[in-house]
Amino acid sequence: MKIMRGKLLLLAIAMQLTAWGAASAEPVFMHTGGRTTQPVGHYEFCQRIPIECNEKTPKGPPVELTRKLWATIININNSVNTRIKPRTDMENYGVEEYWNYPDNGYGDCEDYALEKRRELMSAGVAPGNLLMTVVRQPNGDGHAVLTVRTSLGEFILDNLEPKVLAWNNTVYTYLKRQSTENSGVWITINDGRDAAVASVR
Repeated sequence: MKIMRGKLLLLAIAMQLTAWGAASAEPVFMHTGGRTTQPVGHYEFCQRIPIECNEKTPKGPPVELTRKLWATIININNSVNTRIKPRTDMENYGVEEYWNYPDNGYGDCEDYALEKRRELMSAGVAPGNLLMTVVRQPNGDGHAVLTVRTSLGEFILDNLEPKVLAWNNTVYTYLKRQSTENSGVWITINDGRDAAVASVR
């Protein structure tokens, strides 16, 4: 079973690597606005781990998306999605909302995104290019993903989608995300597909 899972993971990575041409297309970036409310779960996460809200990235261009970095992004996305098992915060921690690293092997959407962010930071990507992002699913539910800002556009790492997609190729309505310069500040997003912006935990 482990061998089969490993082969499927390698196949998924290979398929994504062949999508390099799509990643190399004309870059598309989100339209962001002013400062907005920080999600409650992220605020509480920062109270427990203060460095999470104190990461500063100098203003500058996004990270250069090389073939090597693209492979790293795909590998980390697949690895975390495979390694971490889904479990609600209520099941995991006994509370409705609790952002945390999934060090016990379980987590929900924001925990997957936090782990991917942590691993990409360890791989050398600056915090300002790895943005926790709140979206609305087509059914109206709130969801959290990781946005990776690159020279070839912004890509979404998602526990509900095995592929790394350009943000504008996803089914979500984008609401807000971390600032590129200060990890403790959140800003609004208007992706042009839905004018309504809601505050989501």
